[in-house]
Amino acid sequence: MRKWLRKLIAYLSHDIAIDLGTANSLVYVRGRGIVIQEPSVVAVNQKTGQVLAIGEEAKRMVGKTPGHIMATRPLVKGVISDFEVTEEMLRYFIAKAHKKRFLLGPGPRVIVGIPFGVTEVERKAVRDATMSAGAREVFLIDEPMAAAIGARLEVQEPGGNFVVDIGGGTTEVAVISLGGIVYAKSLRIAGDKLSEDIVAFAQEEYKLLIGERTAETIKIGIGSAYPLKERRSMPLRGRNLVTGLPEEIMVTDADIRKALEKSVRQIVNEIKLTVEETPPELLADIMERGIFLAGGGSLLKGLDTLISKETKMPVHLVEDPLTAVVRGAGLVLENLDELEEVLVDTKELEAPR
Repeated sequence: MRKWLRKLIAYLSHDIAIDLGTANSLVYVRGRGIVIQEPSVVAVNQKTGQVLAIGEEAKRMVGKTPGHIMATRPLVKGVISDFEVTEEMLRYFIAKAHKKRFLLGPGPRVIVGIPFGVTEVERKAVRDATMSAGAREVFLIDEPMAAAIGARLEVQEPGGNFVVDIGGGTTEVAVISLGGIVYAKSLRIAGDKLSEDIVAFAQEEYKLLIGERTAETIKIGIGSAYPLKERRSMPLRGRNLVTGLPEEIMVTDADIRKALEKSVRQIVNEIKLTVEETPPELLADIMERGIFLAGGGSLLKGLDTLISKETKMPVHLVEDPLTAVVRGAGLVLENLDELEEVLVDTKELEAPR
């Protein structure tokens, strides 16, 4: 009877999984799949403290608001920098996920993906913000573990799985076996840092001031980690820092590769260091299975080729890398009894009674 009642409550509460990313947040609803994929951006009126917009609508305001309206990201490098705003964002996502459903009884159980390297205080901040946003119960899962499950790797088997999850704020490199993370490294260099590198490059090389969105467009369009077969170019528009006037120049994939080189090298070095620390028996499995790349940052052209060349191992880009983490968290949500062991132990985060 208890098991039946627990299943009924879970069905009525429409449990959800959230990939709470620095750049984008995705929401998976139990039994329905991914229902939300929006930027992790919130627009706030600084005078009143009122939240004006969240997600896509707020992102359109970035760099275009009057002084008293600030469009910002409440997460920095994968961790909460503004608790209240993050709570509002989570509340918005939970409400939007259920807008077409009549929510009965208790709030949903929520699984949230978090970077592997976060502290206990940062984990507690995520848990508390999610509870305050209306969750009945909160589970945490390390992002590389979720990405591996989302890629359908056999994480519970006694074999080595090597996953690199490159998000907006962090790069997570992990070796997984028997339902746990054997060894992992977390690097706070990822997609956002690559965009910042392009902004800095434009200023240093061309005395051109460009915005974050322009840099991201260039990165997606012609950014690469390894020489491309065909030369590519795009116009780069901004304000000349010398004349103060608008200016347009043409940049090539080689220019942008030069801008990204230092950060890309740090990511590759982190992967190589993890390979060096991997137990020999697991490394034998990884040499056969290869390295799996997930996250939006893994879409950088030629990155898989560069990593393969540097590590002497096959490298695979997982299917739909942008949604790998939330798909993995969703699979855990759908099979919580069988996959409970892959979740982060949160007993120490419980408030004393």
